[in-house]
Amino acid sequence: MKNIIGLLGIFLFSTFSNLQAQDTIYITGNKVENYKKRSPIYDYSEKNLNNTDTIPGYLTQNNKLKITGTIYESDGVTIASNVLLFIEQSDENGDFQLRKYNKKRYVKHRGWVRTDDKGQYKLYTFIPGSSMYGNDPKQIHPILKEPNKPAYKIEPFLFDDDPRLTDKCRELVEQTNPRRILKLDKKEGVYVTTRDIILGEEVAIK
Repeated sequence: MKNIIGLLGIFLFSTFSNLQAQDTIYITGNKVENYKKRSPIYDYSEKNLNNTDTIPGYLTQNNKLKITGTIYESDGVTIASNVLLFIEQSDENGDFQLRKYNKKRYVKHRGWVRTDDKGQYKLYTFIPGSSMYGNDPKQIHPILKEPNKPAYKIEPFLFDDDPRLTDKCRELVEQTNPRRILKLDKKEGVYVTTRDIILGEEVAIK
């Protein structure tokens, strides 16, 4: 009996430790109290998470896009490994294509990466369409999570050749964080761009 109790205690401690370490809060089909309210950055499978991800629908899109980059600590020099980057975006028509899982809505076109020991990441996605309900420019919406810190949003990625990116908007972005504006090249039928991130400099304005 003592052996059984001891094994049970080890099992419960191990399970709790895994929940704390992984931050996913959705593991092996079990959800916790804040599942519906938590940031979508946590809705990933820890088993498959690495520094490269492909957004759902990538292969069928016309304007395929590869984003590569390095995430740095606040000094802009030290690489930041083990940082989670989540993105979500509309489809090529500007529709976010909301889905529902366990009564929680989510955006279909989304993905997660965790920076490697060089602070690098790679995302295969596509150029989103302009908003269906306004004059907003094309945008990719990112969320960051540093180790042992809460997740937080940073300002959306924008596109240099987007006609909806007005001179006024462009000037404001250039003054605050010009890295947000993605300049695209095209190689072998795929648009490519680099998006480096400096932690602490890019928290979204609420």
